[in-house]
Amino acid sequence: MKIQESAENYLESILMITERKGEVRSIDIVNELEFSKPSVSIAMKNLRENGYILVDKDGYISLTDKGRVIAEKMYERHKLFSELFVRLGVDRSIAVKDACRVEHILSDETFAAIKDYAAKMGVTVE
Repeated sequence: MKIQESAENYLESILMITERKGEVRSIDIVNELEFSKPSVSIAMKNLRENGYILVDKDGYISLTDKGRVIAEKMYERHKLFSELFVRLGVDRSIAVKDACRVEHILSDETFAAIKDYAAKMGVTVE
């Protein structure tokens, strides 16, 4: 099932914040994405209702297995494209913004081919 790009961005952000801080609340996502509290609240409700996240009684957000699969996929793409664009000479801030756009539109097949080619050129990400 294909989910919207905005949902992919939210899931990826939850993963990134979790890796940095160990825990995530809605306010962390507000600060990370610079979205309004109501927008994030609505998005979290939709992600929870669709089985991508869990929210505990204290408001801490975690990814379900289903949500983690999507988040990790987007984050891998984001890291690879960011690094690839920087290696091509693009300023890091622009590379990161462009990677955020590109990561959502490519097919799995095309991404796999780019990833293989990048690896042959010595561009890898952990």
